[in-house]
Amino acid sequence: MGDTLERAAAAARACTLCAAELPLGPRPILRVSPTVRVLIISQAPGTKAHASGVPWEDRSGERLRRWMGIGPEIFYDETRIAIMPMGLCYPGRLPKGGDAPPMPICAPTWHPRLLPLMPAVRLTLLVGSYAIARAIGRGSMTAHVQAWRGRLPARLPLPHPSWRTEEWERRNPWFTADLLPDLRARVRAVLDSGVDAMAPGECAWWEQVKGAAEPGT
Repeated sequence: MGDTLERAAAAARACTLCAAELPLGPRPILRVSPTVRVLIISQAPGTKAHASGVPWEDRSGERLRRWMGIGPEIFYDETRIAIMPMGLCYPGRLPKGGDAPPMPICAPTWHPRLLPLMPAVRLTLLVGSYAIARAIGRGSMTAHVQAWRGRLPARLPLPHPSWRTEEWERRNPWFTADLLPDLRARVRAVLDSGVDAMAPGECAWWEQVKGAAEPGT
């Protein structure tokens, strides 16, 4: 019997591979469906998501939704948008502050199993350095995002939408002027009109990914 998304997602949600290293214990958070057309691959849940089980329910999520040009009712529609972080569980904090990186075993364990079971995906948003590094390669996050046109139509890299990104946006006006209108148009085309941004066979970019990569600076 072949794998199903329901079976794979249940296994991911029951995962305890990193239990000994997670400060709040395992609580894998992902939202997947075989009908989704937009996939968001981000870093890892924060403490709020760990407590509620709802990803991106904070100011970073509000900013990401503004970037995409959609509201919560679409963003949290599991039949249309999937959310699958690089690390499914909250990884804790670094000694000097800031979130710890995603557990390195997580994406190589679960992404190859889950991604092929979402064949309707037409646009993958790579949110933050860890997602960009795994899907595209090492290097400068800014350089990867600035070269977004070369990754289309399958993928679109984005910075992490934290409050720190406000200053980054001011230093990189092309992001607001050029990338965001393109992002919003593509999200609308894929979700609202049902128009494919790409042929179905071009969607499986993850088949090229070999192991986890570390983000650049």
